[in-house]
Amino acid sequence: MTKYLISFPSGVMDIPDGGLQEVADAAHAVVQEAKDTGVWVFGGGIDESVRPVMVDGGGTVTEGTYPQTAQLEGGYTVLELPSYDAALHWAAKIAAACRCAQEVRAFQYDPAS
Repeated sequence: MTKYLISFPSGVMDIPDGGLQEVADAAHAVVQEAKDTGVWVFGGGIDESVRPVMVDGGGTVTEGTYPQTAQLEGGYTVLELPSYDAALHWAAKIAAACRCAQEVRAFQYDPAS
């Protein structure tokens, strides 16, 4: 089975005024379905109030991040699925719940993870 990252950036959700609870409930229902079917690995949203830092091999901490990840934000789900088609199926469920398109990427296989 392959692990898939299903994600979206902040600000792309189309939430009508007063509709946040409805969207949250729909998203939580998809999460629960994934847990109930045994494909859930983990997921959640990036806490954008916590500034990113870089930590080197010696433990030195510096503020900031790699330039290409400066905009790392939004919601992320990792599911372990039998096929790419299954990942697209779950991405469609998440897209419907979150009111926005989802990006799908596969993790490389690593027998130690």
